[in-house]
Amino acid sequence: MDQIHLMNVFVAVGENESLAAAARHLDLSPAAVTRAIAGLEEQLGVKLLLRTTRNVRLTEAGSRYLDDVRNILTSITEANEAAAGVNSAPKGNLSVTASVLFGKNFVMPSIVSFLRNYPEVEVSAYFLDRVVNLVDEGVDVAVRIGHLPDSSLKALRVGQVRRVLCASPEYLMKNGVPQHPTDLLSHSIVAASGISPRVEWKFGGADEPTTVRMKPRLTVTSNDAAIDAVTSGLGICRLLSYQIAAELTEGRLKIVLADYEEEPWPVHVVHRESKFGSSKVRNFIDILAANLRAHPHLN
Repeated sequence: MDQIHLMNVFVAVGENESLAAAARHLDLSPAAVTRAIAGLEEQLGVKLLLRTTRNVRLTEAGSRYLDDVRNILTSITEANEAAAGVNSAPKGNLSVTASVLFGKNFVMPSIVSFLRNYPEVEVSAYFLDRVVNLVDEGVDVAVRIGHLPDSSLKALRVGQVRRVLCASPEYLMKNGVPQHPTDLLSHSIVAASGISPRVEWKFGGADEPTTVRMKPRLTVTSNDAAIDAVTSGLGICRLLSYQIAAELTEGRLKIVLADYEEEPWPVHVVHRESKFGSSKVRNFIDILAANLRAHPHLN
């Protein structure tokens, strides 16, 4: 059987965890899908799937093979597009992800500019306060804030941000300005994080690290809500500097304990392009990187 056909069938089965669902997705008969998987396993001499009466599961070898096959099929598609001249004019769908506030304030202007320049491209923007897996979720470009784990993804550094503590002038006038991280234990804390009864904030560099564990008065999962709370005078919150740039400029918030901040966090544009690349991704990254590097709140 054709190797690419077998790989496509295997990817469909692995992603749907069902032979029947893969058959519907590929418009093949269930018997054809079963033959393809059996032929692939025989060719490789390894069990890729564990079948039950309800569904199928990938074996450990099958899981590794699925990742490899996805990359191979993506490279084949991109090589075909390059040979066919698709790279000469950006077209098709481009998917982008970033955190909610960063996406709205920093990525959207680049998307708008990109769409104006390339009328044959559509963009799907996923602004979410979680890390989107580019490979598993099929996303082309992401903006990551923080130190990157080792991976096969390609990264381009475009700036940096600070993790800062902030409060309203009214709150600080009423409750005093903390002079040391341990002073936070006597303050009202707003936590912008996952719901947890306590938060643990680390301060300073490697020479003199300090960790303070506190019980927040308010814990929210939305940075917008945390900013509203501290701007209203509820307490002290830790946020990224770009998130409160407007409030700092307008004097509605002030930074505290700046001398105890950690090292700035890098900002990267991350993508999963192969050596062939596609013009839509390359051109968008060029626009996005230039805009972010020029932004005063990131450099």
